[in-house]
Amino acid sequence: MKWKQLSDEVYAATSPIVGVNYNDIKLLKEKITTCKNNRIRICAHQVSADNLHEMLIVITKGSYIRPHKHMNKSESFHIIEGLLDVVIFDDEGKIKKIIEMGSPTSGKNFFYRLSDSHFHTLILKSDLVVFHETTNGPFQKEDTIYASWSPVSGDKELEQKFMSDLENRVIVEHLLLEN
Repeated sequence: MKWKQLSDEVYAATSPIVGVNYNDIKLLKEKITTCKNNRIRICAHQVSADNLHEMLIVITKGSYIRPHKHMNKSESFHIIEGLLDVVIFDDEGKIKKIIEMGSPTSGKNFFYRLSDSHFHTLILKSDLVVFHETTNGPFQKEDTIYASWSPVSGDKELEQKFMSDLENRVIVEHLLLEN
């Protein structure tokens, strides 16, 4: 499959018929080492105005996905490789739900869908995760609302502290659910 490189982190389909194979994933895994945000993707859709957006995403530990919600959109993930938690929050930042995810053979959820506008983020449990994400388009930046209680992307120290605190909160939530 031929891909058009849109940036260091984004490749897009050049044809309306798209196939992804192991070599494509391998290419993303090789190229992610040069991505400053520790994530890279292949977009199966050709333009941001498309009504359906499907992406194959490779992300590594250390990537900060600022808690956000999508207005009037849904999204779904299908995990191909690795482990992560999807953390869903209420508008004040209280954890509402934690969805533990992994590949189909992990015994964890390998598919998730979020149909309503809730703040959410990812906590990577493995060094690298490969997943297929689907959402409705067209992509418009103003449809994404970032949580005011989370640090703006770019300050690595604040990002790491926020994620470390969140990981500790998730551990406590898991312990409370077990008891």
